[in-house]
Amino acid sequence: MATTKKSVSTPSLFAEERHAQILLLLQEKTKIHVPALCNTFSVSPATIRNDLRELERKGKLKRTHGGAIPMEKATFEPTTSAKNVENIDVKQRLAAYAATLIEEGDTIALDAGTTMLELAKCLCDRKALTVLTNDIRIATYLEQNSMVTIILIGGILRHGLDCTVGPIAISSISALNVDKAFIGANAFSVEKGFTTPDINQAEVKKALIRCASERIVLCDSSKFGRISFVDFASISDIDRLITDKNASPKIATYLREQKDNLEFITL
Repeated sequence: MATTKKSVSTPSLFAEERHAQILLLLQEKTKIHVPALCNTFSVSPATIRNDLRELERKGKLKRTHGGAIPMEKATFEPTTSAKNVENIDVKQRLAAYAATLIEEGDTIALDAGTTMLELAKCLCDRKALTVLTNDIRIATYLEQNSMVTIILIGGILRHGLDCTVGPIAISSISALNVDKAFIGANAFSVEKGFTTPDINQAEVKKALIRCASERIVLCDSSKFGRISFVDFASISDIDRLITDKNASPKIATYLREQKDNLEFITL
């Protein structure tokens, strides 16, 4: 009886370990293929397909022909209200650190998004500060709670996302220069760099990066290993990347190796 019990429990344990490793690989590669997984784990295609089927059933990934991709759709972007509840403690920690990089007298740009709103909340006691933003929630918050000078970028308002985009926004940004630009990202991968679901939002991010002397990206580690619809920056386009300590070891190692071009900060 003891022997039978052991033979049943061991494969189950191996499967759990394999599932965890598959999800780590998917975080790093953003797409995995059955033959490569067979080689990695020395198991049959049928076993890997069963693994992927079980992980899809649990909502951990989406199976494709010959492999799997992350569950998130590349072009999906949650509304601002939905983003508010995602990783709020991590966003607040990243924002608090980013605020220490801002000096009195600076002119800064804040990208749209909930992480940038948390950064804005850290600036209420500043006086000699000018903030350029296309996020109406950030502008409203600072107007009501601080004495900073606010430049709100005009343009087409994105419904549900509380920010402006389009040619008017790009033209406005292009005429200005700032000391530091703080940028958010929906996704980051080694292959594609920083990406976002919306083409128009990507153009605003690019414009903010171009107008800044120093470019700083705030991106929690849940965004790592993902690819969204359109890229807006590579590692060489930014100066600092601020994230949390939960980044996958492989991606974290890659980013640390970019030390000649990038200051990689984990909190």
